[in-house]
Amino acid sequence: MTSSKMDMDETKSPSKTLVLDFKEDAALTEMMRLRVSSLQRSGQKRQDGERLLLPHEAVYRLDFATQELSFSRWYFSLSGHGRVTITGISQHWTPDLTHLMTRQLLEPIGTFWRNADDPEDSPLKCLEADMQEFGERIAELAKVRKVMYFLLAFKDGAEAANLSCSIEFTPEK
Repeated sequence: MTSSKMDMDETKSPSKTLVLDFKEDAALTEMMRLRVSSLQRSGQKRQDGERLLLPHEAVYRLDFATQELSFSRWYFSLSGHGRVTITGISQHWTPDLTHLMTRQLLEPIGTFWRNADDPEDSPLKCLEADMQEFGERIAELAKVRKVMYFLLAFKDGAEAANLSCSIEFTPEK
């Protein structure tokens, strides 16, 4: 499995860092899929501005034990080829009580990929400036949250089973 690292600050001591893994929240993903199927069965339309889960998307989460954090770097690996897009959700929402609205999605999004014609051992590509800004935005939101949710979209052959994604922070205190 090939791993790409966005090393943003080599001077940080690894012993003082916190690495959080993106974990799939299967219950929330299923609840969002049930909303889609319920609308389809009843012939209803989504609410104005509502963001429905697409078949190639899943809900992931980060749990923050410490909330005063500075973004350090991303760690991601993807066996095979494909494209993975990570979209942060700015508000704490619960699909059983409130619907996900488009206005709750963060900019920028994080995207990394390996093209089908790239060798399997080639590093993943990403838009580094967007990934840096996205990581900093997550650190900002961690100051007021213990949990943050994300939509991960798997395209062009990428699959959740072939993905490992985590983010490194340095505690500020």
